[in-house]
Amino acid sequence: MKSELTRTNAATGRLGVLVVGMGSLATSLIAGVHAVRRKMGMPIGSLTQMGYVPGANGNGSSVPLGDAVPLARLGDLVFGGWDVLEVDAYSAAKKAAVLDDGLLSILKPELESIRSYRGVHDPRYLRKIQPTHRHSSGGRLEDVEHVIEDIRKFREESGADRLVLLNSASTETFQDLADCHRDLKSFEKALAMDDERISPAMIYAYAALAERVPVVNCTPSRCVDLPALLEMAEEMRVPIAGRDLKTGQTLLKTILAPGLKVRALGLSGWYSTNILGNRDGEVLDDPASLKSKQESKLSVLNGILEPEKYPDLYGNFVHQVRIDYYPPRKDNKEAWDNIDIFGWLGYQMQIKVNFLCRDSILAAPLALDLILLTDLAMRTGHKGAQEWLSLFFKSPIVHNGGQAVHDLFEQRRALDEEVVRIASRSRSSSSRKLARVSHA
Repeated sequence: MKSELTRTNAATGRLGVLVVGMGSLATSLIAGVHAVRRKMGMPIGSLTQMGYVPGANGNGSSVPLGDAVPLARLGDLVFGGWDVLEVDAYSAAKKAAVLDDGLLSILKPELESIRSYRGVHDPRYLRKIQPTHRHSSGGRLEDVEHVIEDIRKFREESGADRLVLLNSASTETFQDLADCHRDLKSFEKALAMDDERISPAMIYAYAALAERVPVVNCTPSRCVDLPALLEMAEEMRVPIAGRDLKTGQTLLKTILAPGLKVRALGLSGWYSTNILGNRDGEVLDDPASLKSKQESKLSVLNGILEPEKYPDLYGNFVHQVRIDYYPPRKDNKEAWDNIDIFGWLGYQMQIKVNFLCRDSILAAPLALDLILLTDLAMRTGHKGAQEWLSLFFKSPIVHNGGQAVHDLFEQRRALDEEVVRIASRSRSSSSRKLARVSHA
């Protein structure tokens, strides 16, 4: 949601990042930031570190995104978080086996110092992981108090001036929106009654919003994308973003589908299958968790192709998605797509795509960008759903009643326009300040 902009506060002091789930994404992010600080690698894939924005300096030329608006520096980031397994960032990164052992051994002292708090666990929402480091729950309200206590403890011990919560936990089992999710009053009543429809992801999000901490949901789980928590984010004047990072196969869909639409080529069917072997893959081996992921993936093509507007081209296409757990692949996901299209006079054609990707390597720079841009949004006075960050997600959170945009190029345009808007406001504020000084 676009809030009325205030002057953007400077990114002074430390920015604390609290991750929910110290798995492959979180450890790739944390270790990667430390590696970039040491000049041991480049932040490839990060728009905030390597991207340009047109017109942000007021004269129409492109400038680095990081120069256009005041972002936190990588050297100012401090990390903490929760897991239901007792780990530190080094041991978790070793287990994830995404990054080279040589790199991790150099970063070992920094990574070992980041130890997980006890996580919130409910076996109804995560059935494939056996917790060894969970909070002993006396009910959902106690879980909320536990998370708030950890947030305050981390803020004090890390010396963080500002915080962002990043949900990178394993995908929870699917659930439809229920009455207790419809508004904040009903949600808080459900919390008090220990309603099982309040999931761990929602507990983390509620606790963070109560502490006025922005929330980013990198997972397909229902987290902050509930009418109740959208209401709370508005009320607490806190920005939120999500859901489900757009990394591999879905990224390619949002590139290819707009091309078909631009050329008025028809679509008969799009069959997608994936194999992956990391902890995410293990969790998705549970059909109830898989449904959460499939729901997120399946929403993209309808949003881009608009079958109701183009029934002759897209009114009857079949879209199927499979995900299979295959341990030998670890984090190196492989995705295949068979795309049946038709052209002039209805003649059929096919497109085949085979994408061998590294899931966490694609996701880590997106997580970094979201941390920095959500912090920017908070300092600028934004609140509620940050639709301008839709570029990063499969199922973008929108303001209640809104319609998500899935076209990758439209999403990038929205991000650029918002950055220019913030930059323009910052220049105006600086000009007025200089004018006051000169008159004095």
